[in-house]
Amino acid sequence: MSTDFKVTGPSRDFSRRAMLASTYNGIGALALSGLLARDAGGAEREPSDLTNPLRPKPAHHARRAKNCIFLFMQGGVSQVDSFQYKPKLGERHGKPLPEMPNISGELQGRLSFPHVCVGSPFEFKQHGESGTHVSALFPHIAQHVDELAFVHGIKTDNQNHGPSTLHVTTGSQFPGSPSVGSWVTYGLGSENSDMPGYVVIQDPRGAPVNGAAVWANGYLPATYQGTLLRPTGTPILNLQRPVGLTESRQRREFDVLRWLNDKHLERRDGSELEARISAYELAFRMQTAAPELVDLSGESAQVKSLYGLDEAHTAGFGRQCLLARRLVESGVRHTLLIHGVQIGKHSWDDHGDVKSGMIRHSREVDLPIAGLLTDLKQRGLLDETLVVWASEMGRTPFVNGGMSAAPGRDHNSYNLVMWMAGGDVRGGATAGETDEFGLRSVGESISIRDVHATILDLLGLDDEQLRYLHAGRNRQLTDIGGTVLREIIA
Repeated sequence: MSTDFKVTGPSRDFSRRAMLASTYNGIGALALSGLLARDAGGAEREPSDLTNPLRPKPAHHARRAKNCIFLFMQGGVSQVDSFQYKPKLGERHGKPLPEMPNISGELQGRLSFPHVCVGSPFEFKQHGESGTHVSALFPHIAQHVDELAFVHGIKTDNQNHGPSTLHVTTGSQFPGSPSVGSWVTYGLGSENSDMPGYVVIQDPRGAPVNGAAVWANGYLPATYQGTLLRPTGTPILNLQRPVGLTESRQRREFDVLRWLNDKHLERRDGSELEARISAYELAFRMQTAAPELVDLSGESAQVKSLYGLDEAHTAGFGRQCLLARRLVESGVRHTLLIHGVQIGKHSWDDHGDVKSGMIRHSREVDLPIAGLLTDLKQRGLLDETLVVWASEMGRTPFVNGGMSAAPGRDHNSYNLVMWMAGGDVRGGATAGETDEFGLRSVGESISIRDVHATILDLLGLDDEQLRYLHAGRNRQLTDIGGTVLREIIA
């Protein structure tokens, strides 16, 4: 179609706004015109790199990891039943904790009431050259311990699920701050021009505590918020072309609108407009890229089995993990996987019968996570991918009152355990030390700020340089700064 489209006669004053309003797709169509014209063989005009907020950006320092997969276990994983071996706790089972100095906060309140220790019902064994103790609940992850670096005794500022979940995923226990993935894509951009830089795949059974606030952009531009990939139907909401609108019809409309937009840009500063156009162009490209990416039919039976897609109890999280690998391959910068729904039987919040709960939860994630690590390594992707395991808090090694037939564990914001793998992570290393009962850290505790600063460092980002001016203040993920945990970096 010729771009020599002209408005003459009485219609000459027909405004750009009126023209957009009268077309089928309005402002959205305006942004997509360049792509369709390009596909039709027309002249190409892409937004410049300076106006594309998701353009790849140089790291602050050299690191091997280019992408991040963040595995978040909603509900508060029991550290003493998973990755912290505390034999003294088992010896104290059914008895109160001994007198412990310098206990404060909610722990002091709980320990002032009658309580009994709850030893882990699970056997721990040492694995790998590092000799790391891992619970029998995680036999597949245990095979990778020499590639994992553990951080023990992490303290969050709140023991309630809502604020603590936000603290781990955004750096603040209050709503309104950007999530970790938003900061990562703000700092590094994306290497995939056909997909968002930050993708979220939540538990197919439902949303986590706080919902979309967990992956929100906060005060950063909306470009950097996480995009939810849905488990069924159209992968991304509102992505499908409207019913009855053919591609050829879209192209005709967009060619006209592109001409109109070019005329508009000739008389104005086009930086903001071109930045907005780039977002709409991304949406158009996703119409093809997203459905292809979530189509697992091309994966071999061996790969699907590696992730547990052939077993009912692992299929859900297995699919999430397999999609995460495909997202890494496609150049998506940050992927957030969430296991657990709100607070209930499908979360890790085991106030009662921690034994049954931990068996059920770990059975759903152990094989898929190990499959992800294996697959990334076999494909040469683990060296350039940072994998992070997290939850919002740990659990208490005791319960108030007497021993029940099926004891559980309460919230403990003083002993969260996380691990990392890939990139420049020092496999087999450990940061932080906790007491012999798994109650809290020994010495100075590790704050979530330190963990966030370490994650950024492992992706080549300096927390002190990665800032955004908001409300008259330069803001950063760690708020007041964090200390990088050098002991887990190779």
